[in-house]
Amino acid sequence: MDRLSENSVVISLGYRMRYMSNKVFYPFHQNTDFFYLCGFNEPDSAIVLEKNNSRRGYKMTMFVPPKNRCLEMWEGPRTGVLGAIDFFGADEAMESARFNSKIKDIIKNYKDVYIDLPPRTNILSTDNIQKSIGRNSGTYSWHLKPLSRIIQDLRLTKSDSEIALMRKDGEITGKAFIQTMKFTKPGLSEHDLYAKIDFECRIRGAQSLAYVPVVAGGINALTMHYVRNDMPLRNGDLVLLDAGGEYYGYASDVTRTWPVNGKFTQPQKELYEAVLNVNRRCIKLCTEAEGISLNGIHEISVELMKEELLNIGFDLSEGDIDRVLYPHHVGHYLGLDVHDTPYVDRSRRLSSGMVITIEPGLYVPPNYAYPERYHGMGIRIEDNVVVGATDPIVLSSTAPKEIVDIEFCMSNS
Repeated sequence: MDRLSENSVVISLGYRMRYMSNKVFYPFHQNTDFFYLCGFNEPDSAIVLEKNNSRRGYKMTMFVPPKNRCLEMWEGPRTGVLGAIDFFGADEAMESARFNSKIKDIIKNYKDVYIDLPPRTNILSTDNIQKSIGRNSGTYSWHLKPLSRIIQDLRLTKSDSEIALMRKDGEITGKAFIQTMKFTKPGLSEHDLYAKIDFECRIRGAQSLAYVPVVAGGINALTMHYVRNDMPLRNGDLVLLDAGGEYYGYASDVTRTWPVNGKFTQPQKELYEAVLNVNRRCIKLCTEAEGISLNGIHEISVELMKEELLNIGFDLSEGDIDRVLYPHHVGHYLGLDVHDTPYVDRSRRLSSGMVITIEPGLYVPPNYAYPERYHGMGIRIEDNVVVGATDPIVLSSTAPKEIVDIEFCMSNS
């Protein structure tokens, strides 16, 4: 509220329940900006924050689904209007159905209205919200301003409580990776590993996976976002698994690559060590003292990858690394969303409390411009890192990534 202009109001909208098909719903997932502001995790909700001269400087009004004995018999208990006041600290609460009629009365007293006009998956369609507050703000005494950029700027730096949740999530995900490595053997399918990592995350306390995982055996790992996850795992191939649990709203995003049969071949070791060396060196840069951005780390990672590839016999031409062999960014912000705070540019200098991923990778197509012994290999090693003042904290350190640890883990199933 301190960041808002004087005489302003915030309108943040929750999501509706979304459906796979008629009456078959997806598990509910809240709008993360809305969730960040109030923690309310039921559909068809909204929060209005009015900046005024009251005791705490603002008034919070929540619009929530009402208590309904009949519906609750089928869908489970609701917080309700009184619960929004008692449990979430709202100054005033109303039924969601009153939002359209009430919102115009609220905003007419303010100069600036901070809101992100919603898609049809939110509590209100874009048409309805514009009808409620006016299609053209120029005809009124107030102005529409974007809300999400302000919230995401706050979300970028995590509190100690948020980091504690993400540390636990990293531990859950790391232990799930250990069990999935132990489980792996030739003859299983990618789908089996999908089921295993999902089970192991949930049984340890994660509410779900944070995203559809990539389980890519062999040459499938050359597809960055391969999510079919339905092919057999072959003896002698590597498997790349990109997955993470979601723990009370916060996401992990971890990638490990290991041999299906439990033993790296010599070419697999060489290419894996190249990626691992870049991963280690980039993690060391994740401090405020370095004065560097994610884009800066990426540029360094490309140069480091070039050194590693030259050392193992690659004859590189211009564009080979950033267009073919390592075509993605070294990392992104992490938090309530897997790709967190998309409005925050990766050119921003890292500061203490940010959480990022570091995920160098190599993907060698069957092209004779590159050494044949590495053809068809895709390797990515991704860690979740809290930026510290002088030292980074690796949240995903429980997941094995050294060759000796992976092979030991898989030999002790």
